Order: sequence, then structure tokens, then C-alpha cells
Amino acid sequence: MATIHPYIIFPGNTEAAFEFYRSIFGGEFNGMMRFKDSPEKDKVSPEYADKVIHVSYPIGDSLLMASDPPDKWNGTVQQGNNFHLSYNANNEADADAKFNALSAGGTVYMPMGKTFWGAYFGMLKDKFGIQWMVNYDQR
Repeated sequence: MATIHPYIIFPGNTEAAFEFYRSIFGGEFNGMMRFKDSPEKDKVSPEYADKVIHVSYPIGDSLLMASDPPDKWNGTVQQGNNFHLSYNANNEADADAKFNALSAGGTVYMPMGKTFWGAYFGMLKDKFGIQWMVNYDQR
């Protein structure tokens, strides 16, 4: 079965963001590779060598992947508002716990609550500028 795995380019703080997510969801990274470990490590500036070229992190049945921008981008990333990561919880307590942890230092757009479509749902932007939907389908 085909799946969609979100991939995020962070503006140089990928490792901090992924450590934050791991503190919430638990588990381990499938791997974290740095620019200095790449085949083109000779083309990377010394101050960029320890930045993340790729990280892969399983959360439940999904896979979240990310990297810092390539050195040639000079660390510039335009964070958009054209996507959300959606976490589908096991129950309301799980939804509340994840929502509260993710929203720490961020902005809540829609607090957790029952919706007309039968879900317990909320929306937020975390402290790294990533937009999340937290959902528990009560049906």
C-alpha cells in the first residue's frame, strides 16, 4: 500500500526539532546523517558539517523525514503554511497529551474539542513553525 511521508526542511535546527518530537512520541530515529558524512563532504563548509543532511523517524505507522538546507542555500528556508502534519490519536487522553506537548512554546489555532464531523480535534503551530492537526476519530 502506498503511503505519504512528510519531509520537512528546517532552517538549521532539524536536530533540535526531531529531539523535541522524540521527547513527545518516544522511539528511536531510523538514522540521522550529517553533511560531513555525505559523499560530497569536501564541498561542505566547516560550520555546516554537523548539520543534518537526512533524518528518518518512525511514529506509529508513519515516517517523518527532514533535513537542514544544503550549505549552498546559506541556511535560508521559507517556512510555508501550506501543510500540516496530522497525528491520529488512540483516545482523547492521548490526543490531549500530544496536543499539549506540541503546543508548548507554539500557537494554538483551534483548541482540542469535539467537532461536527464526530472527531476530537485541534490545530496548532509548534515552536519550530510546523503546523499540526491532532485528531481522535470517535466513531
